[in-house]
Amino acid sequence: MITNQIIQTSIDELHVLTKVEFAVFEINGECVATTNTEIAGDPAILSSFIASPADSQIIGNSHLLKIVDDGEIAYILIAKGSGTDTYVMGKIAVSQIKNLMIAYKERFDRNNFFQSLLLDNLLLVDIFNRAKKLHIDIEMVRTIFLIEIQSEKNSEASEMLRGLFSVQSGDYVTSVDANSIVLIKALEPDNQAEQMENIASTIVDMMNTEALANVRVAYGNPVNHLKDVSKSYKEARMAMDVGKIFYVERKLVSYATLGIGRLIYQLPVSLCQIFVKEIFGDQIPEELDEETLTTVHKFFENNLNVSETSRQLFVHRNTLVYRIEKLQKATGLDIRVFDDAMTLEIALMVVNYMRYLDSVG
Repeated sequence: MITNQIIQTSIDELHVLTKVEFAVFEINGECVATTNTEIAGDPAILSSFIASPADSQIIGNSHLLKIVDDGEIAYILIAKGSGTDTYVMGKIAVSQIKNLMIAYKERFDRNNFFQSLLLDNLLLVDIFNRAKKLHIDIEMVRTIFLIEIQSEKNSEASEMLRGLFSVQSGDYVTSVDANSIVLIKALEPDNQAEQMENIASTIVDMMNTEALANVRVAYGNPVNHLKDVSKSYKEARMAMDVGKIFYVERKLVSYATLGIGRLIYQLPVSLCQIFVKEIFGDQIPEELDEETLTTVHKFFENNLNVSETSRQLFVHRNTLVYRIEKLQKATGLDIRVFDDAMTLEIALMVVNYMRYLDSVG
């Protein structure tokens, strides 16, 4: 529903332009906005006016007008002025407030629709019928961007996104929980992967600069039909979770580039435990020293190149070889061999996944 502040801003602007005083009252006689606190809404007069079939009434130099929403009286507006055009100004005020109410109601209805759509709470026939009523295109290339941000910044970030991505372009902003925002973004038919990456980068840069907020952005694959938007949302949600487990350093995570992390995320816990036991025995990676783990990760980053890794770690080549051989004795894996390196990389990712499950369980 439209807020009192929105109504107040609207009549303040009209007052500046017309010099007419305005006041808006609820049907119970409570004043919700006014440009002059001396304008009183007599309960008896308001009650009598509400009961009458007339849309307007003149009392002295004041005009009373009804603001109707869906056939029901929502507010009473009083326009007070000495000019002959006071009534006309009152009608303009009524029209503006009614249009604001329609716009906010449509925004609320769209928000409710997209929340239900994302959570798979709509039947196919309901999707078609409600989309038609809300003037939402059924067939359009869209994808979901999930923006995770601190809850206290959620409202501010939502308004920024609404300013950047407009409904007129087919974009919608909503949320399904307190810590994340969902952007349903329309895409051009060509270069969709590049478009999505650019949009995600823009969001991160904007939030860091204007909202001073640390955000993570994940996005799903594009879909061509409105009914498949929930699929893209599930992909974005998985990308966010997988990113926090395996790709902590990334601020942007795409479902299409999750790689082996997506596979591990979907493995049963029992299978993960068996695999880790087979690889590490009783010495699981959390018992490996930080130096060894750093060496392993840097060695993988440099495509198993001993010389480049030793240079980046600022250690002698023989020192690096010693660490690799020490790891080989502990795990039976020689990470200078591709198959063993791949096995260890997967095993470390599985361990991270199990730690994540323990932390959320």
